[in-house]
Amino acid sequence: MTVNEPLDQIAARLQGYDPRALPVATAQAFIAELVPVVQATEALPVREALGRVLAEDLVSPIDVPAHDNSAMDGFALRAADLADGRPTRLRVVGGALAGRAFDGVVPPGSALRITTGAVMPAGLDTVVPQELAQDGGDGFVQIPPGVVRAGDHRRLAGEDLARGKPALRAGRLLRPADLGLAASLGVPRLSVRRRLRVAFFSTGDELRSLGEPLDEGCIYDSNRYTVWGMLQRLGVEAIDLGVVRDRPDELADAFRRAAAQADAVITSGGVSVGEADHTKRIMAELGEVLFWTIAMRPGRPMAIGRIGTETTHPPAILFGLPGNPVAVMVTFYAFVRDALLRMGGALPQPLPMLRAASRERLRKKPGRTEYQRGIVERGGDGRWWVRATGSQGSGVLRSMSEANGMIVLHHGQGDVAAGDEVDVLPFDGLV
Repeated sequence: MTVNEPLDQIAARLQGYDPRALPVATAQAFIAELVPVVQATEALPVREALGRVLAEDLVSPIDVPAHDNSAMDGFALRAADLADGRPTRLRVVGGALAGRAFDGVVPPGSALRITTGAVMPAGLDTVVPQELAQDGGDGFVQIPPGVVRAGDHRRLAGEDLARGKPALRAGRLLRPADLGLAASLGVPRLSVRRRLRVAFFSTGDELRSLGEPLDEGCIYDSNRYTVWGMLQRLGVEAIDLGVVRDRPDELADAFRRAAAQADAVITSGGVSVGEADHTKRIMAELGEVLFWTIAMRPGRPMAIGRIGTETTHPPAILFGLPGNPVAVMVTFYAFVRDALLRMGGALPQPLPMLRAASRERLRKKPGRTEYQRGIVERGGDGRWWVRATGSQGSGVLRSMSEANGMIVLHHGQGDVAAGDEVDVLPFDGLV
């Protein structure tokens, strides 16, 4: 794909593309082709790089470990000194501690008391754990037959990581262990991708922000809060543009402001067929936008494309999500999450699925993907079991709060009998 490739050209490469009945997998493939990757980078101290995307391979400047060393507390020796089939008695000539190498010579027929991590002196190739050795306290140690083989409990220089080899690959979303790994190599700063900027707002005359009076027929906007929370999990810079009324001038201004300062724009509401508002028209006027009916439940209507084509700023990727609260969350995790990670330069991070047996019959027609809110728990038989939370209406946000996972019923799947296994997307670490 080239940057700003026409949307119809992307669609033409995808088998089964039909914007009026688009399978989830095809929509995901389209979005993966559409989104660009942020190229700007910055160098950050290791402690500030958590959750950021590594911009280039981290190449180890040293061998890890730097020297052959002991993996156990015990006695270092030459395997050639071990007697075959009978105990071996060796003179203990000294000791080596982690950080304090033994500076003498260990002659044949001798052993060295050694602690975990201590450097193995030249010529020694095996460590006998102290609990397997018999220290007589007379300057000698006795090794029973068969307790070790040559090379046991010795860590070789460069065994974990060799000098000049990649320790972490570009595109990695940096985790706590990665920071420790970088520090273990003596690397004080990491090159990471610039943080992705995502603007978001809700549309609708009926919406009110927290703190405003709730007029008759109006509701408080919940979508901006769930979207904000989901964006925080991705480590992006979230730009909240509030609630935008269904008025052409206000909508156009909000889209222009969003596109001018963000890489991606997320809206909720105004994309359903037949809605009496101006959102879809303004989207189409300000960029190249497609309006999809996706074969899924909840979350069928969606807009996707680019807006803000001023030459001073690259167009932003637009994700126009449905207005119903549950549908917003489902479409975010089905389409937007991976797209934002990809835009930020991260390697694909597929969401883990859990297999669980259904406690009830689930009705499902083939030809669409369904996401049902579920409660997963371990049964007395040791298996994972899942049950639906009750009403699956796309406006019942309470059901999403009560659930600890989503039951994913795939495109070609039919009814599920009680006891049948299904895929579940756990919320732990996700929502």
